[in-house]
Parts: sequence; structure tokens; C-alpha cells
Amino acid sequence: MLQVRGLSVSYRTRSGTVQAVRGVDLDVWPGQVTAVVGESGSGKSTTAHAITRLLAANGGIDAGTIRFGRHENLAALSERELRAVRGTSIGLVPQDPTVSLNPVKRIGEQVAEVLRIHGLATRRSAASEAIGVLERAGMPDAATRARQYPHELSGGMRQRALIAIAIAGKPQLIIADEPTSALDVTVQRVILDHLEQLARESDTAVLLVTHDLGVAADRAQRIVVMSQGRVVESGLSADVLGDPQHAYTRHLLAGAPSLNTDRPRVTVAESAPQPGPEEPPLLELRDVVKEFRLPAAAEAARTLRAVDGVSLTLRRGRTLALVGESGSGKSTTARLALRLTDPTEGRILFDGEDVTGARGARARQLRRRAQLVYQNPYASLDPRFSVGEVIIEPLRAFKVGDRASRLATARQLLDRVALPASMLDRRPAELSGGQRQRVAIARALALSPDLVVCDEPVSALDVSVQSQVLALLAELQADTSVAYLFISHDLAVVRQIAHEVAVMRSGRIVETGTAQALFTDPRHDYTRALLAAIPGGRHAFSTAGQASPDGGSVDLIKEHT
Repeated sequence: MLQVRGLSVSYRTRSGTVQAVRGVDLDVWPGQVTAVVGESGSGKSTTAHAITRLLAANGGIDAGTIRFGRHENLAALSERELRAVRGTSIGLVPQDPTVSLNPVKRIGEQVAEVLRIHGLATRRSAASEAIGVLERAGMPDAATRARQYPHELSGGMRQRALIAIAIAGKPQLIIADEPTSALDVTVQRVILDHLEQLARESDTAVLLVTHDLGVAADRAQRIVVMSQGRVVESGLSADVLGDPQHAYTRHLLAGAPSLNTDRPRVTVAESAPQPGPEEPPLLELRDVVKEFRLPAAAEAARTLRAVDGVSLTLRRGRTLALVGESGSGKSTTARLALRLTDPTEGRILFDGEDVTGARGARARQLRRRAQLVYQNPYASLDPRFSVGEVIIEPLRAFKVGDRASRLATARQLLDRVALPASMLDRRPAELSGGQRQRVAIARALALSPDLVVCDEPVSALDVSVQSQVLALLAELQADTSVAYLFISHDLAVVRQIAHEVAVMRSGRIVETGTAQALFTDPRHDYTRALLAAIPGGRHAFSTAGQASPDGGSVDLIKEHT
């Protein structure tokens, strides 16, 4: 279906020309999933965007051919000719929904627009057909979501809206650039099942760009490994994963948490001090409730109870992981804990002090002691600032140190999150997704806080950098007794970082316990469904010589999703 030969791509920057892709060869077959894996900055996304000719304004194809179907070379087509290919022949699922969705259009309108532009629906029928496409993409309560704006949806729901836009035209080739990085494991499984079904039933080809080797192991028939803009290894998935030839491939496999859940790498639980029986909690939520008003057009209840009677306790030097599907209330709970939004009911205590109604100086002092790593590095970094200014900003805001010491601190923080000091003068737009997230983590650590709320902090990172960041969090916790409220949908990561785990569903805590107890002896059906959906299960079963996981687990996942 797709044949790429000798593809080279470069970007023009202020410091000169950067070669992002160097002589890439790539084949994608009808009815199959081909995964492109590698670290952030390896050229995966640039390769995907070059195929669709959607490179940034400063990027260009220097050499190579892109043969697709009857088109001898997409690189030679005019913009008018490309418009006939994009959407109906090739569908693209971009990496980041926040910058890809139109913030002033409702979700349903954006899906319907694809159908109308390509003549797949009339103006009268497009709205109802768009709801059907959203349902195919796994959107819960699609009719209600179609009337909402992107900012009213969770990160996972926004990603599903992008997937709906990509599949609306029933394309022959779907290029999915990290399509499930923002999704919880159960919805991730449903979405990937759907992409697989498309490939199998309609001979749709899927080019899956991902840093999650567990997803690639489960879903792809072929794997292409990229490093520094080059393909270093490619072949059938069983061969690449079972007998990797290149040292870089072996490095990626060793760092994949979803393929190595039996041997935790991060030593958080071993290094953190055990709290004394009389030591007060650093953070405590008592029967906290948060309600939001729904749009007037909604026919159901006019308020949505996003958080419903949640009680949590987090002590110094400990990590509490909050897990659950997108829309379960995890991020809202994190915002409540930081007092970034007001609770409808309940109390919030920080270091023994009731901060439920904190305002002014009290709230500002809390800001210094409690920091947040946002889920989305694309939207949380000011595009006008250099990386150095981003990291220094909290130090300047709280008048910590002089200019020279702040710059030295920024250099040290970059080094701790595995970025070179040369990044200080770059803008966020010049960094990959994983690099931006590392900058966001460095910024959160600048004030040496007592509490860091990590809202999906490693979901945008490749496995090797993910391992570095988790090890960094463990090291900082051992050195400073900082506490982490760790929000994640990646249970393989949670197993490595958390001391305690709380499972959320529909705004409520359905199970809590130590990480060891929850992963080895889950009590609630929903917890068991989440564990059964961890990527990499198919690869584990195939390497053990078994056909597949038990069907009951799959049925349970579908029921809860």
C-alpha cells in the first residue's frame, strides 16, 4: 500500500539546518499494522508527516520517493492533488488533540466537516452521521459529547475525537501518530481493536507511530525501529522482539515497562522512609465533591458530579497513584488537591492545615510548596519563552536567588531530566513532545516543593526517557522526602513508582491499597479489567507459547469500557 524509499527530511532553524530523517526505507502492507518505534526526536513523527506532506513551514523533503497506491510519488504532487488524497485515501491521527482540534467549534461539527467536505454526507445528515463516527471511535455518550467543545472533554476524549475525524472518510491508509498515548488502557485496547478490525476487514493499512513497545508488540505485524533519523532495524514483529539484532532495539526492549512488569526498575518503595504512626499526612482529602454545570442543551441532569465523595491520604516521602479511565475524575481530583478549583463539598488539608478556602497569601504559599506537572507539554509551556525562561519563571516569581544562581539552577535541572544545557536557548516549538515534557518536569522541581502532582507525567515519553524520569523522581524522593500524587492510566508505570494506589471510576474511589496488594490480589472487577488491559499481554502470551489471554478478561474490559 505504501512504499517509502530513501526519504530524507530537514528543518531550517536559527542555528542552521537540522537533518531529522536520513534515508528512511519503509513498507506498509494492506490489512496489516506496521509500527514505527523509537525515542522522542528519532524522526518517527517527522516521517509520518512527510508522507502526508504536512511538515512544519520550516521543514522540507530533501530526497526520496513516497509511493502510495496509484500515485508514483506523493512528494511530487501539488497541494491541490494532495487534498484529494488526504482524508479519503490517507487519514492522520495527530499526536496532540489540544492543538489539533478547533477550540471554537463543537466536536460534532468538526467530525461532520470531514464528511461534508469529502461528499460523504449532506449538510442535513452530517450531524447525525458524525455521532455514529464518534461511537465507532469509542466516545462514551457520543450524542452529548458532539455538542461539547474540546476544552470540556478530558484528554482521552479529545484524542478519541481526533481518531473519529481520521476514520470518518474510511481511508485506505491510517497514519496514527501516538494515537493512544493519552488514553487509559481499557479505551486504548478498544481503539486499537478497532484499528485492527479496519485493517483486517477492509484491507486498511495502518502505520502506527508509538513509543509504547507494549502496544507495538501487541498490535503490529511489522516493526520499524528508528534512531537519530535512521532505520536501525526492521522486520516481522516476532523477529524484532524475539531476537533483536541491533543494540538500540535491545535497549528499548529493556526499558519498556509494559513488557517488564515482573521486574520493577525504580526503587521508590525501597528508598522512601516508612511514615511513623503519629506523623500527620502531608495531603488529605475528606469526602470531596466537585460538580460542573452541563451545557443548557444537555437533556440529562444539568450538573455533572465529576468527583463524588473522594477521600485520600498522602504522607511525606510517599507516592500515591490515582488510576482510572479518562473522565473518571483523576485530573479534577488533582486540581482540587492543589486548590486550582474549588470543591463543591468536603475539606482539603495540607500539612495539617485546612486549605479548602485558602485565598491570597495562604494560597500563594501553598503554590510554592505544591507544584504540578501537566498532562500536556504542548499547551503548558509558553511558546514565547525559551526553555531557560520557562524553568526560571517560578524562581523569579517567588524571588529565589539572583539571575546567575537561577541560570545555574536551570542548567542543573536540565541535566537531571536528561537534556543538554544547549536546550536553554531553544523555544518549546523546537523540541519533540518528550523533550517538552522533560522541561515541564524540570520547571515543577525548580522550587524544591513538598508535593508534586504528576498528571500523566511520562505518557508522552519514549521508554528509555520514561525510565530516566521515573528514576529521577525516585532519587528526588529519597533525597528530599517529596510526596507525589501520581495520576496515570499506565498501570505498568504505576507498578514501578507507587507505594499506594487508588482506583477511580465515575468520580468515586472503588479500591485502594498498597501497590503490591492491588497488583497481585485486586478485589474489584474494574481493577481486574484495568490490569487485564495492560499492553504487552499478547506478546507475553505468545512468547510463553499460549494462544491468547483468557476471553473472560476481554469481555470484562468491553463491559467496563
